[in-house]
Amino acid sequence: MPFGQEPPQLLKKHLFYQGRRFSFEVNSLRLPNKSEGEWECIRHPGGALAVPVTSEGKLVLVRQYRFTVQGRLLEFPAGTVEPHEEPLETIKREIEEETGYTAHSWQSLGKFPIAPGYSDEYIYSFLAQDLEKLEIPPQQDDDEDMEVVLMTLEELEQAILSGEPVDAKSICSLVLARPFL
Repeated sequence: MPFGQEPPQLLKKHLFYQGRRFSFEVNSLRLPNKSEGEWECIRHPGGALAVPVTSEGKLVLVRQYRFTVQGRLLEFPAGTVEPHEEPLETIKREIEEETGYTAHSWQSLGKFPIAPGYSDEYIYSFLAQDLEKLEIPPQQDDDEDMEVVLMTLEELEQAILSGEPVDAKSICSLVLARPFL
């Protein structure tokens, strides 16, 4: 087997925390070169994200307060994949809850790891088109503080280039959606 192909050997796994959305563990591993060490990992069920586009060509985003960065980030609507739920089901629910829109046309843009240095989370990204505004806007969850923002592609790209705080999963998904916009 070529170097780098052999997986590390798990010597010990220690679960430090099990929460409602993720867990935190430390693994003792022996690498193929026989060195040993400990690696921390956040285990996450994955997330789903939509790049929603209105019939006028506007992108639908949310500006959301994120405790971890102590500020608001511009993001496409997204949510955690629940147990026994497909990512497309997740984002269909989340887009309605977060933006007040529903989409009638969905296209997968693929999946990507969000932070492979410390987490196994993947984001499943979708293009959402043929949007319809819901007659009765949904109530936000008690733990969410967000506002809906409509932007052109050029406005969003300018916001990113000028340093406005935009989360990485949204930037990556924008790159994946760009050929369809």
